[in-house]
Amino acid sequence: MRASRVEGSLGGMPTLLALALAFASQSPAAAPTIDVAALLEPIRKQQDVPGLVGAILTVDGLQHVGACGVRERGRAEALEQDDPMHLGSCTKSMTATLCAVLVQEKKLDWDSRLTVVLLDLVPEADAGWSKVTLADLLVNRGGAPGDVEPDLWAVLWKGYKTPGQGRLVLTKAMLQTKPVAAPGERFVYSNAGFSLAGVMAESAAKAPFEHLLEVQLFEPLGMRTAGFGAPGKPGNVNEPRGHRASGEPVQPGPGSDNPEAIAPAGRVHCSVPDWAKYIALHLRGEKEGGLGLSSQTFVRLHAPLRDAGESEGDGYAMGWSVTERPWGGRVLMHNGSNTMWFCVAWLAPDKGFAVLAATNQGGDKAEKACDQASAALIGAWQKAESAAKAPK
Repeated sequence: MRASRVEGSLGGMPTLLALALAFASQSPAAAPTIDVAALLEPIRKQQDVPGLVGAILTVDGLQHVGACGVRERGRAEALEQDDPMHLGSCTKSMTATLCAVLVQEKKLDWDSRLTVVLLDLVPEADAGWSKVTLADLLVNRGGAPGDVEPDLWAVLWKGYKTPGQGRLVLTKAMLQTKPVAAPGERFVYSNAGFSLAGVMAESAAKAPFEHLLEVQLFEPLGMRTAGFGAPGKPGNVNEPRGHRASGEPVQPGPGSDNPEAIAPAGRVHCSVPDWAKYIALHLRGEKEGGLGLSSQTFVRLHAPLRDAGESEGDGYAMGWSVTERPWGGRVLMHNGSNTMWFCVAWLAPDKGFAVLAATNQGGDKAEKACDQASAALIGAWQKAESAAKAPK
């Protein structure tokens, strides 16, 4: 299944479906208030993650949200529902949405060639990149490698005056070597590919990627907690810390996130309620448009490409894994982790609802916690919907 190629697997999906259907089969007389924190706390304890946040939203925006646990393991400061959480690769759809805005503004086109847009930056690119388009990169079919070579990764950790300088180093290194596949030939999940798309956006709009995302997405959507890198400052636990899979907390600063060069692939943080504002945009986008984009543009953003043998509904769209689930029909999902945080989004556009889950730890336990939290939230929402429709 294509979704399993996204960061982390969709581990626990049988559990998710069983839980959701079990909840859905109950039809109480009155729609209950959903206490998200109470729903999540047993899951948090079972998986032994420091904190867990979850939310349910519809096309109208946030409906229910709650948090449990602590900001840092071993300390007393409670994790709050408005605390910023690291979104990892859930940044990717934001980068695609930004590119859609630039296409709308005619600064880019989906068929814009990578080497043409970046000709001034990398005049001597390998010929294998010559036909790679913006759209190819955003569906992970642009020939960018799945992993950055260790030597290059080490270089990206060096201090640069601006994130754009680091991205230029990455871009030159990528384009001076052969792509791993011809454009459109096969799916390769690639942080580097999304970073290249981000550099195309920077070059076309003549502004840093981070500034573009702030101006074109965060500000219009009112995402006031959104930023880049691991949240918080050393010595002050007024925001959560990330934790390694072992449970060890990681202080903000060097080593607390991936290099700035791959920001378009996965360095955004924001609160779950602010994340919900962005997710609601995609929930209603295919019918209403939004952010100056047409409904047809959202259809394209959500349209999956498939490899031979995959079912009709499965595939990877522009920053979304697309599949089918009984509780939602066609669903969009993505998860994200920089190994110190984990989050997941599940969207059912045809049903008009979505669930979000995020934890301040990485690793298998974090992934299971978010999957189980998603199952519980889906089930609770279906139970509430069933109750609301029951005869009085």
